[in-house]
Amino acid sequence: MNYKFKTKPYDHQITALEKSWDKKEYAYFMEMGTGKSKVLVDNIAMLYDKGKINAALIIAPKGVYRNWFSQEIPNHLASHIDHKTVLWTATTSKTKDKEYQQLFKVDIDLHILVMNVEAFSTKKGLEFATKFLNCHNTLMAIDESTTIKTPSAKRTKAILALGLLAKYRRILTGSPVTKSPLDLYTQCGFLDSFLLGFDSYYAFRNRYATMLDRNFGGRRVQIVGGYKKLGELSEKLKPFSYRVLKEDCLDLPEKTYIQREVELTDEQKQIYSTMKSAALAQLKGKMATAPHILTQMMRLHQITCGHLKNDDDTITEIKNNRMTSLLELLEEVEGKVIIWANYVYDIKQIVKAISKKYGESSIVQYYGAIPAETRQKNIERFQDPDSDARFFVGNPQTGGYGITLTAANNMIYYSNGYDLEKRLQSEDRAHRIGQKKSVTYIDLIAPKTIDEKIRKALRKKINIATEIMGEELRDWI
Repeated sequence: MNYKFKTKPYDHQITALEKSWDKKEYAYFMEMGTGKSKVLVDNIAMLYDKGKINAALIIAPKGVYRNWFSQEIPNHLASHIDHKTVLWTATTSKTKDKEYQQLFKVDIDLHILVMNVEAFSTKKGLEFATKFLNCHNTLMAIDESTTIKTPSAKRTKAILALGLLAKYRRILTGSPVTKSPLDLYTQCGFLDSFLLGFDSYYAFRNRYATMLDRNFGGRRVQIVGGYKKLGELSEKLKPFSYRVLKEDCLDLPEKTYIQREVELTDEQKQIYSTMKSAALAQLKGKMATAPHILTQMMRLHQITCGHLKNDDDTITEIKNNRMTSLLELLEEVEGKVIIWANYVYDIKQIVKAISKKYGESSIVQYYGAIPAETRQKNIERFQDPDSDARFFVGNPQTGGYGITLTAANNMIYYSNGYDLEKRLQSEDRAHRIGQKKSVTYIDLIAPKTIDEKIRKALRKKINIATEIMGEELRDWI
């Protein structure tokens, strides 16, 4: 393509754009780590340059939508395009109201509104998006479109109705079918209700699912017993979608890094603020020792993860969003996954949550309390392509050295430690001889906390455990 890109596209991204850029509706079924966000940004820019649109509404889950505002759009939107980009928030202020008003002005700029999908369960969010769509010729996109897979959900109904006001529509997801082929109905329905050839979910279900009658408490209900005619369904998707897997992208970098934001709960914010004030008070006017500094950092870090270890070694659990974010993320990624956590408490919570959702046999553990013989068996199970062990959960202190985990090409850091060597070693468990795919590393991060600064330091190759000093801690917390 002759388009002037801000960042150079890979071959599969160019193919995606060639197939889709001027289509009224299109689905980017691109695996995480293959750059579907850049494709959408370039698509928006192309349509704007051709005078087809003057606005874009991007809808994404909570942990993702801020990334569009802070990273994806600034990094990839063509430099010659003047734009007004606004991140929607439920709370408002005079400054925010001025930003909102700029969105509704009809001028030569490209207007971009980024909203979280949860906003469409509220009257305020729905009315705001409706006003925006009515003001402009808009491309409306749903990132991680499996968030609208449930036909009866309030936000799904709202987004489907809003889609009718958009001139162009796009959906993006790495895993369009998280539980069953039936997940496709509302995702494709957002693009165009007739793309799949059915005007009701039940007609679609009857075509592609085998239904069984069951009695529950004296009540007769129908449940899905299996699926059929999936070849036919696959053919129907081809004209308006492009499927990309990492294994098909020979020009991808060896490592791809992604950050997934996790908002602190009100309880976490309160405890974090109190702990931060106490830590600063202790440091004021004193030269603290390195062990003391790391203890303060650890307590703040634990709070962002959703727990706090007390002086008597008991654990206080704190209401948090991190586990929910992890489970949502696991629905988006393909194949086997390695999950690292810095604290044993978190490992146990992760194991409990995944076992409940995917079954106990889906997970293997690797940390200090697991006997050496069992650890080795767990590695073998995870590496076995025929095994149902999909998730490897451990801590880098134990599992970061000397083992091979090339069965996975997605690695999630539920929480990071402070030791650079352990981070680098843990990354290389999947990125080593035997790995045939690009490896994607995803960090769960609580923004504007020590959590964020630890990741930045590690990415800059700074060994926090040995370099942090007392006076520097003030800047950190």
